[in-house]
Amino acid sequence: MRNAFYIASRYLVSKKGSTAVTFITWLAAFAMVAAVAAMFIIISVFSGLEELNKDMIANLHADLTIKSKTGKVIPNIDKIENALRKNADIANFSKVIEEKVYLGYKDNGEIAYLRGVDSVYTHVNPINESIFYGKYPEFKYNNEVIMENGLDNRLSLPVNSSQDFATILMPKAGKGIIQQENDIFNKKDIYVSGIFPGNDQLDNYIIAPIELAQELLGLPKTACYQIVIKLKNPVNSDFIKANLTKEFGDKIIVNTKSEENAAFWKMINTEKLMIYLIFGLVIFITTFNLAGAITILQLDKKDQAKALIALGFSKKDLRLTYFFTGLLIVFFGIVCGLLIGSAICFTQINTGFFKASENLAFPVKIESFNYIIVSAVALFFGLIISVLFSKINKRYLVEK
Repeated sequence: MRNAFYIASRYLVSKKGSTAVTFITWLAAFAMVAAVAAMFIIISVFSGLEELNKDMIANLHADLTIKSKTGKVIPNIDKIENALRKNADIANFSKVIEEKVYLGYKDNGEIAYLRGVDSVYTHVNPINESIFYGKYPEFKYNNEVIMENGLDNRLSLPVNSSQDFATILMPKAGKGIIQQENDIFNKKDIYVSGIFPGNDQLDNYIIAPIELAQELLGLPKTACYQIVIKLKNPVNSDFIKANLTKEFGDKIIVNTKSEENAAFWKMINTEKLMIYLIFGLVIFITTFNLAGAITILQLDKKDQAKALIALGFSKKDLRLTYFFTGLLIVFFGIVCGLLIGSAICFTQINTGFFKASENLAFPVKIESFNYIIVSAVALFFGLIISVLFSKINKRYLVEK
């Protein structure tokens, strides 16, 4: 086996019988380099996009979220709050009400999401840290709000203006004859104190004191739709969820962060699987260059093969020689491809040269798992091709 490996290494670097054989051999090697580098770069970019999306939803979903199973308003709220205060695994919790509203300012109007939160909400989801203009409400007044940037721009609503107010309209529940506008909507003028950046998860959002939502909906001061929880150790979220579910009974639903946004994680995992399959197919197709290189090398080294057999080389050793030649090409492609891919990724991380948009560079995250999956895929197909094509033409080359 050692002699077979040595001869294979000599076959790879030594001068071939013709220029065409040399070209095909190195074409197979550099095709593997390109495929491995491309797969590593794309997977690293996807890892960066996944991390970016996680950051985007970090301020929308807490470690745990409690909801009512039978309606919107959580029942037995006092009992639940007392239990949460006594739970040693919980760092903070906050009450939330979220509803669709109509927001009007002068001649402009938009459908928006009103998220009413209490004063400790920022200890669970620190959205106050993302405000880029104005300030977070001090909760002295129930009509002081912050607004998503795109929504504010579309309404052309001034910020921190004591003279300009937008109006929130909340449809009233109930029956009866409608005689005037007040029979349809509850209304409240709001003062915008700050602006936060929007994204796919926080588009058209208004963050306001929970008292504003309670007033518009006609709910008691203790009422809420959700309780969002920050854990001391988020790793234990599934265990704590099970305990809370058992403690509060079947009228309450407790969701983890991943369950609260299950559609997002399903989409992410599906996209990741498709990327692995597509680039696995690319590497598989690339390995056919390797098959051609092994086959033509067998033809080129036909006379040397006969000489080796005459010197005592077995057919198994000869087959191993061609197998190791293919394997060396694969290793060359993996090592050089990962080095080139890593260099490009590090350059993108440090310079942001390639732009997804005018103000956003393509995010890249280098993970050890990316190295493992790319190497495993390339090595898997490389091994299969090397094994199969080291056997092809063996009998012909030796016995002919």
